[in-house]
Amino acid sequence: MKIELQGITKSFGTNKVLRGVNFVLQDGEVHALMGENGAGKSTLMNILTGLLDADAGQILVNGAATHYSGPLDAEQHGISFIHQEMNNFLEMSVVDNMFLNKELRNKFGLMDEKRMAQQARRYLDQLGAGIDVNVPIGNLSVGRQQMVEIAKSLMVNAKVIIMDEPTAALTENEIAKLFNVVRKLKATGVSFIYISHRMEEIFEIADRVTVMRDGISVNTYQVKDVSMKQIVKDMVGREIGEFYPDRNPKIGPEVLTVEHLSEKGVFEDVNFAVHAGEILAFSGLMGAGRTEIMRAIFGIDKLTSGIIKVNGKEVHIHSPEQAIRHNIGFLTENRKDEGLILPDSIYDNVLLPSVSGFVHHGFVDDKEGSKFVEMLMKRLTVKAAGSDTTVNSLSGGNQQKVVLAKWVGSGAQVLILDEPTRGVDVGAKREIYDLMNELTARDVAIIMVSSDLPEVLGMSDRIAVVYEGKITGIIPTKGATQEMVMTLATGGKLDAAS
Repeated sequence: MKIELQGITKSFGTNKVLRGVNFVLQDGEVHALMGENGAGKSTLMNILTGLLDADAGQILVNGAATHYSGPLDAEQHGISFIHQEMNNFLEMSVVDNMFLNKELRNKFGLMDEKRMAQQARRYLDQLGAGIDVNVPIGNLSVGRQQMVEIAKSLMVNAKVIIMDEPTAALTENEIAKLFNVVRKLKATGVSFIYISHRMEEIFEIADRVTVMRDGISVNTYQVKDVSMKQIVKDMVGREIGEFYPDRNPKIGPEVLTVEHLSEKGVFEDVNFAVHAGEILAFSGLMGAGRTEIMRAIFGIDKLTSGIIKVNGKEVHIHSPEQAIRHNIGFLTENRKDEGLILPDSIYDNVLLPSVSGFVHHGFVDDKEGSKFVEMLMKRLTVKAAGSDTTVNSLSGGNQQKVVLAKWVGSGAQVLILDEPTRGVDVGAKREIYDLMNELTARDVAIIMVSSDLPEVLGMSDRIAVVYEGKITGIIPTKGATQEMVMTLATGGKLDAAS
C-alpha cells in the first residue's frame, strides 16, 4: 500500500500546527518520522487515520484520493495506529482488551472465550512477550502493555502499521524481538511509519527518514545516506553538541539509604544508598522489579519489611504524602495515569506538591504561585500559551516536562526519575540531562530508572542492576559497558577483571 500526503495543513485556532507537509510511504518499507515534540508528527498521523480533518492538502492511497471517516474506517482499510499513550480498560483482562469490539462468537452467538484466548496468545507469542492473557491489563507494566498494543495491530492484518514511540518502555531484549517481527512483516509487504526519538533505532530498522520541524517536512533521506548529526540539525534547527553533557559530580553524604527492603513476591533484600549530588541509575530487564522498588520507597506500594533512612534517620513512609514530607519526589513512568491530572491546568499540576508554601491566611496566593509556575515553565521550556493551559492539550514531551517541573519546584532532596526521557525528543532530552546536572550540583540525589542503556551509561555515576527482584550488583559507571550491565541483568556474575 503506497500512501502520499500532499501539502497537508492544519490549524487549531490561531496555532498553525501543520504548514504544508509532504510525506510518501512506499510498499514494504519502514519509514521513520522524526521531529521534536510539537513538530506535528502525531497530528499528521491523526489526519491520515481520519481522527482529524486537514484544512488543506490531500491523501492518496495507491494513487487514489482518499479520506477515512475515522480510525476504525482506516483500520478496516488496512491502516493500524499504535498510539504512544495507551487507552486500555485497566480492570479488564488482556484478552478482553485485545478483542474489544472485535469479539469472536460461537454458533450460538455467545462469546467464544476459548478461541479468543488462543488467538491472543498466538499474537503475543509472535512477539515473545510471555504474557498471561487472563490477567487484568492494569497489572502489567507500561512496557508489557505496549507489547499488547503491538499484538493488537497484528490481529487486524494491517498493510500499514503506524508506531508512535513503540519501544519507549521496552527493554533491549524486547526491542530486538519487536524488530524481528517488523522485518518479517516487511518481507510480506507490510509498511511501517515509525515515530521514535531513539536515534539508534532509526539507523537499525528504518529504510528512509522524514524530518519535521515546526509543522513542515524539512527533508527526506535514505537512512544509509544520512548521518545522525544531520538528522538532529534538521530536527532542532541547530547543532546541539554532544548528546550527553559532561558530569563532574561532587558527591556528598548519603541522603537516602534502604536496608533489606522486601515486598513479598516482588523483590527481596534490597540494599543501596544514594548520595547528595549523585545520579544512581537502576537498570534491568522488564519485570525485574526496578519500578516496584521505587513505588514502595515512595509509599505507593506496601513493604513487607525493611528500613528506609533519610539523612541517616529512619523514617516510616506509608503514603506518597509522607514521602513528600521527607523531601522525596517521584516522576512515575506512567505520567498519564499517575503523574498528572490531565484535565487540570499546568498551574494546578505544578503547584500541587508545593501549594502549602503559597498559602497566606488560609488562601493560596495565586499571583506568587503563577510567577513560580511560569518561572519553572520557562526553565524547562514547556511549550504552551500560558500556565492556564490544560495539560491534556500538551504533547507527550511537554507533559513530561510539566511532571519534572512539579518535582523540581517541590524542592525535593531525593528525586526518583522513572524513565525520565520516555517519549521525549532529542532536544528536550538534552534539556532534561542538563537539568539533572543542575539539580545534582545543588546536592539533590537522583535515582534514575531507565531501560535505555546508552542513557544509563551516559548520565549516571553508579549503576544498580536488578534481576528477578534482587540487586545483582552496583558498579561504577566509569569503565562500565553495556555487556557488563546485561550480564548482571540476566543473573550472571562479572569476572574479577571486569
